[in-house]
Amino acid sequence: MRKTLIALLLALLIASLTGCISMPTLRKANPDLPQAWPSSVPAGKEEQPLQDGWAHFNDPTLTGLIAEALQHNSDLLLAAARIEEARSALGLRDADRRPEVQIGGSAGRTRATEKGSFPPPSPVNNKFQVNLQAAYEVDLWDRYRQASAAARADLLASEYARDVVRSSLASSVAQGYFQIAALDAALALTQDTLNNRREAVDLHQLRFDAGIVSELPLRQTEAELAAVEATQADLIRQLRQQETALALLLGRSPRALADDPVARGKPLAVLTAPPVIPGGLPSDLLARRPDIRQAEQRLVGAEARVLATRAAITPSLSLTANLGTESKALSNLFSGPATIWGIGASLVQTLYNAGRTETALKGDAARQEQVLLAYEQTLRVAFKEVLDALVATRQAREAGEAENRRAQALARAAELAGLRYQNGISNYLEVLDAQRNLYQAEQNRIEARRAQLAATAELFKALGGGWLPRPETSPPGEHG
Repeated sequence: MRKTLIALLLALLIASLTGCISMPTLRKANPDLPQAWPSSVPAGKEEQPLQDGWAHFNDPTLTGLIAEALQHNSDLLLAAARIEEARSALGLRDADRRPEVQIGGSAGRTRATEKGSFPPPSPVNNKFQVNLQAAYEVDLWDRYRQASAAARADLLASEYARDVVRSSLASSVAQGYFQIAALDAALALTQDTLNNRREAVDLHQLRFDAGIVSELPLRQTEAELAAVEATQADLIRQLRQQETALALLLGRSPRALADDPVARGKPLAVLTAPPVIPGGLPSDLLARRPDIRQAEQRLVGAEARVLATRAAITPSLSLTANLGTESKALSNLFSGPATIWGIGASLVQTLYNAGRTETALKGDAARQEQVLLAYEQTLRVAFKEVLDALVATRQAREAGEAENRRAQALARAAELAGLRYQNGISNYLEVLDAQRNLYQAEQNRIEARRAQLAATAELFKALGGGWLPRPETSPPGEHG
């Protein structure tokens, strides 16, 4: 009866202590997602099935550069090191849930006084001992299990953080590659224009020397030649800087930055055209973005830490056991009579710690709310990036088509201006204006082409790597 009363009082004490600390209410994530993304396909244009990922650009050189960056980029290597750190932390938390076993041995020799109140029969004694000890804390209230869950969430979050770096790095490499291709195309255009300008200067010099034309057309063509030469010098500067920037993304050594040129693939004009983006893409495509998955795992870890701290207010039950031998003589150490053993259990409950547990619980709950707010913000930013990328892709395509029409019209205008000058209908300034406008239009067309490719690369990144093609059996206008 007495034992039953003691157990009941202990249970009531534990319940009363547990009830003193209230569990905070954790707000759960409840994202409000649209059913589908708005269509980016202009009226009257058919949708096309699309490949998923960077291979869509169908350029082995680009694919190789992205692979090189994913292998050697320092930011990515740093992210991989953080993963190993998180994996180690998870191993430590999992180890807390398992028994701890130790083995030890000792040997000693002591001498006692022979002048004491009870002199020993032999003042010198030996003591030899070998002992195997085991200890285990029973995880009755999932404290250690929740700690392991939090560490596992941290590991997954670090892996998704690496994927964030990978996605951003691949996009940056593609953007830099397209910029280099555009600068190469602009330099080729500029070189052709320079050749034409030099021929025009030589022709006007001959005509001026022959007294056929005045000095004005000659100086005008020389000024145009100098302007194009200045443009060429600036383009070369931009190209060299862009090559260095891309080589840095690839993780190349300082020597390679200076000595190894960046490989060239397909010219800008023959790179695979950016695709028409399907309308009605499901909004849950966003769930595969690594930054959103990273934010989700951080939220899982924060919630697990709250539960682990909550479990700290409950009693801890520890089990111990030991098995060994002990003897005065080393020869008898492993004999049967020398065997020693023991088992035990302990139950510990914190009665008072100046509110540390409750304060820690409030702190964990506050951190969970911060992580939840960060998750919601990440989701909003992700939606903004996708919507912006969809708009940019469509408008870049329309701008490219407009620039093509403009360049074609100005090419014909330059041809007509030349004929008018040759027939004496207009002066040479009209020819120069037409040629200048055509050169600028061709440059704009190159830039528009680069912008189309860059917008598609940005959309790949915004959607977490691309999008799945529609089933071939789906009729136009239906979206799975």
